[in-house]
Amino acid sequence: MQNPDTDDLHEQAYAAFERGALKEASIRFAALLQSDPDWANYHYMQGLVHKYLRDWPTSLHHNLRSLELRDEPDESSQWNAGIAATALGEWAEARRQWRACSIKVPEGDGPIEKDFGVVSVRLNPWGSGETLFARRIDVVRARLLNVPLQESGHRFGDIVLHDGASTGERELDGRRVPVFNALARLTPSDFQTFVAFVSCDQADDLNDLLESQAPGLGYIEDWTSSVVSFCLRCSYGAAHRHDAGGNKDAWEPDRNLGVAAQSRHSVTRLLEAWQAKGPGRRVDAIEAREHAVPVPEDGFAWWRGPEEDE
Repeated sequence: MQNPDTDDLHEQAYAAFERGALKEASIRFAALLQSDPDWANYHYMQGLVHKYLRDWPTSLHHNLRSLELRDEPDESSQWNAGIAATALGEWAEARRQWRACSIKVPEGDGPIEKDFGVVSVRLNPWGSGETLFARRIDVVRARLLNVPLQESGHRFGDIVLHDGASTGERELDGRRVPVFNALARLTPSDFQTFVAFVSCDQADDLNDLLESQAPGLGYIEDWTSSVVSFCLRCSYGAAHRHDAGGNKDAWEPDRNLGVAAQSRHSVTRLLEAWQAKGPGRRVDAIEAREHAVPVPEDGFAWWRGPEEDE
């Protein structure tokens, strides 16, 4: 089989990336770089491919090479170099890239620790794409503020690495915050995720539980009201309509709770005390199942939003 010429290889490399065939794209961009090792755009693309492969050393290498070969700064290469450096814990390099992008970061040698505000992150964007809120402690690191579903493999308080470009918006307290794709879990939380199935006659009973504080307890979330199955366009905040139905104001006694706690004992003791404090309160079950964080499959351009596909 005859090798394709450079023009064909160029088209094939970019086409492979566009359809999410990252392993093929990596091979083809590597072949292009063998022919032209000083072509900055090919280094940028190889760095981008390996960012989505979550191969951080390779991504950092090619993004830095992309920057070395250019006469002018390239913000996309700087951002992707900063993301890869953050994933690797190379904090001096990360700070250098963020400052090159005119982002103010604290002085120091270790991890960046600063309040960059609350955003929304999409966990496992290559899979279920569960979207929740997180507080950014870094330019591209954020600590989860909600209790994720057990199937996500994540926990309340996890520190995740997220991408640099937002892929939509969500409403929070009357304002819009950006949504970022989470790329990896960097620091697992000490909290486990428990699912509690309870029943109570009125909202005040539930609020009493949600506002509880106890040793070993991180956060309790009413999944009955907070977990919504969004269509893809809702997940990205793209404008469209859904038919309204059902009585949203009707109280549903059976509640599904996500509980972040350090032990089952903490959860059991809390729920038993809550149940004993009022009539009509019932605890039906407490479940805990560990799941691994899902990994992306090759051949799916999960980083693309619906507007890009159009």
